[in-house]
Formats: sequence, C-alpha cells, structure tokens
Amino acid sequence: MKHLEKHKTQRIGWLRAAVLGANDGIVSTASLLVGVAAATPSTASGHSNLLVTGVAALVAGAVSMAAGEYVSVYSQADTEQADLSREASELAANPQAELRELAAIYVKRGLAPQLAQQVAQQLTQRDALAAHARDELGLSPELAASPLQAALSSAASFALGAALPLSVVLVAPPPYLIASISATAIAFLALLGGIAARAGGARLWPSVRRVSFWGALAMAVTAGVGAGFGAVV
Repeated sequence: MKHLEKHKTQRIGWLRAAVLGANDGIVSTASLLVGVAAATPSTASGHSNLLVTGVAALVAGAVSMAAGEYVSVYSQADTEQADLSREASELAANPQAELRELAAIYVKRGLAPQLAQQVAQQLTQRDALAAHARDELGLSPELAASPLQAALSSAASFALGAALPLSVVLVAPPPYLIASISATAIAFLALLGGIAARAGGARLWPSVRRVSFWGALAMAVTAGVGAGFGAVV
C-alpha cells in the first residue's frame, strides 16, 4: 500500500535555514539602516551612503549565512556519520548484545518483551544498522538536511529578507525614513511568520507573534545602539 499522507517534517531541513536567513536578513539590515540613518544627516550624500551600507550588508550577510549553514550542517552530518560508523562496529563485534539493546528500546516504548524481541529480530534481519540508527540514535534520512541545500536556502532567503527594508530606503521620504523602515520591517517579519507557519503546517498566529516580537526586539536593541553611539552596528 502507498502511504498517501503528506507530512511537513520533510521540509525541516531547508525550512529552518530559509526562515532563519530571511529573519536575520530583515532584522539585521533594518537595524543597520535605522542605526545609520539616526546617526547620519538627511542629505543626498547621507542617503547614498545609507544605500551603499545596505547593499554591503546584504552581500556580506548572504555570504556569511551560506558559509555558516554549510559548515554547521556538515559538522552535524560528520557527527552523525561517526555515530553510524561506531554503531556498525558494535553490530559486527557483538550482534547479540545489540539485538538485546534494540529489543529493550521497544519494551520501553510499550511493547511486550516477547513482541519486542520479535520486532527487533525482524528489523535486524532486514537492516540492522538502519534499525539502530532510527530507534537508538534517532537519525532519519528523511529529516537529514543537505549542507548545500541549507547553504543556498539560507543565502537566498537572507538576500530576499535584506532586500525588503533596503527597498524602503529607495521610496520612503527622508523625514520618515526611520519610521518607515521600522514599521515595514515588523510587517515583513509578520508576513515571514505566516509563510513559515503555512509551509510547516503550524498554527498561523503563534508563529506570526513569535517572529514579529523577537525580530522587533532584536531590531530595537540593535538600532538603539547605533542611534545612541552614532556608529554602524
């Protein structure tokens, strides 16, 4: 029989990186622009410098996010592979002990000892390493993130997120620049929370509130530092 249910957990690998990248792009770029705008006179040269700062933040942030995600996911994959290699060695050295260990896991999950032993034996005969990877180590190929996929998702989403507040600089009147960037950034964060909830099958409003609140808080703190010290944060 074909499994007809469509679950959203398979999207975790790229969804986490995409949401993190877009959120960081909006918050860091908006905070940077607000901080610089607060410390820069409202002149033509100041506006040009603000745009250059925003573009530099977009490029640097996207590259940084891509590199960070790639290294992070690869490090996780290396750790998982080391655990699998260790488990394979243990299976080769003492298969009976590993069989008892697997059966004990199923007993803890609620199976009767005799049934747990039968299940462990059948799964061991089919693919012992896969059974231990899934039920002992908690590793699943369906949930594993690709380093390259995570890096590209993170970089693209950061660039898109950073482009949103940057675009406001092009159209907002100079006297209302700080207010326009701040308000639209919060709106963009709320939209991001809704998109992430829909893509992941989660509840809409909790996700919107969470992303908006923490993003706005981070933006306010960072922008406050830039405005207070008259420096680029």
